Amino acid sequence: MSPRAGFILQDQVVPRLRSAIPNCVHCVGAEDAQELIQDSIAMAAKMLHNTEQAGKKLVQFPSKQGNEVSAGNISYYVIEHIKSGRRSTGSSTVDVYGSGTQLKGNTRLNSLEEVVASSDENGGEIFELHDVLSRDEEDPGTKAARKMDWSQFVSGLTAREQAVIECLVEGRSLRHAAKRFRVCDSTMQGDKRNLAVKILEFHGADILVQVQRTPRWKQDLEATREKLACKHDRAH
Repeated sequence: MSPRAGFILQDQVVPRLRSAIPNCVHCVGAEDAQELIQDSIAMAAKMLHNTEQAGKKLVQFPSKQGNEVSAGNISYYVIEHIKSGRRSTGSSTVDVYGSGTQLKGNTRLNSLEEVVASSDENGGEIFELHDVLSRDEEDPGTKAARKMDWSQFVSGLTAREQAVIECLVEGRSLRHAAKRFRVCDSTMQGDKRNLAVKILEFHGADILVQVQRTPRWKQDLEATREKLACKHDRAH
């Protein structure tokens, strides 16, 4: 872009865009007026560059000569492009997140905090969209890796220690395992203590924290909600 084009962009085009876009362009999704203004400036700069590359003359005010492009022409077409859903990053009308796609009504973005249902029976409990779509379980990759680690750990245990795990999982007393292996109850309790030590050595001291930790994406969502709630309380 030449210095003259930069001057026209800064002094003639940008003021027009800042004045017109907040009043005549519809924001899509999470867009705001300032974001659209920045996007339109990028589009205007590219349009000015292409005009110069095409050998046309840039002028501040329109004239009757056919090879001249004025600042008003650039501003007009940039605003029309922004209104139709075009952006400096692309003009796709099939991309789910594309502005043009949403303006045509082919897709719609919804907030994960949108209320989808409420229950009067449970004290007015509100169910938001993320409550319907989300699950508190870990992702399949984490579960598979943990299962592989557990299988490797169990393979190195004695038969009595494996019996202790079975009793704990099934909620039975260790006395059943003691009778099966013909040992006293204190021996099985000793195996239980040794098993706890082996688990800590194999999985680490923070294993209990890891298995109870909520998914990271849900932590981020809850932190955002708490931040917005605090901001709302300060405003009122």
